[in-house]
Amino acid sequence: MQICALAKTTLLDYPQHVAATVFLGGCNFRCPYCHNRDIVFADDSIKNGALTPCSSEALFSFLKKRRGILTGVCLTGGEPTLNPELPDFLRRIKALGYSTKLDTNGSNPDMLRRLIEGRLIDYCAMDIKNTPAKYGVTAGLPGLSADSPLLAHIRASVDILLAAGRNGFDYEFRTTIVKELHDEHDMCVISDWIAGASAYFLQSYTESAGVIARGFHAHTPETLKRFAGLCAAAVPNTQIRGVTV
Repeated sequence: MQICALAKTTLLDYPQHVAATVFLGGCNFRCPYCHNRDIVFADDSIKNGALTPCSSEALFSFLKKRRGILTGVCLTGGEPTLNPELPDFLRRIKALGYSTKLDTNGSNPDMLRRLIEGRLIDYCAMDIKNTPAKYGVTAGLPGLSADSPLLAHIRASVDILLAAGRNGFDYEFRTTIVKELHDEHDMCVISDWIAGASAYFLQSYTESAGVIARGFHAHTPETLKRFAGLCAAAVPNTQIRGVTV
């Protein structure tokens, strides 16, 4: 397990929990607006000294000491479900009494189903990058078509979460909204795709030093509010995260 970074305390990453966030290296997407460039390209980042990995022993020693202070652990990336060791890793975390949250791009529905059915995660946040027609450009995968196997996997993950939610599992969908990539039509298509979801969060893009490619911009708060209103027709619990409107 390649643990690239550890945020020892967060009140934001895991709803209703004081949590630690574990960043796992590597990703099969190359979203140009992604803020975690060093983690996406983890092998190169470790080689050039931009990242210093955390050992499993150090992580679990920390988690044992923080029991009673922290209540949750968020697994993010990169893309955590690329790691075949993830179920055992989560099992060890759960054995310490922590609630667990997974952040995922939804590209590995078999792993997602395994984690939910095995009760190894208590909450899942899945990114919906864009409409199927615009997934390739948004995920940094030129040539990706709407009928590709990868999009089929993402659709399967959406269906898994919708079904799990009907059985009481906690989850959310979320989209980072970028001015150059998302418009009103896209928001209507996305919200129709995930209609009936428990929660949908629109996250405003912000520039950072760790972004993969520069040159992107945020929509205005007023535009985000309009987008949220459009999405609420299909997903009543649509909220804007990270910006005041």
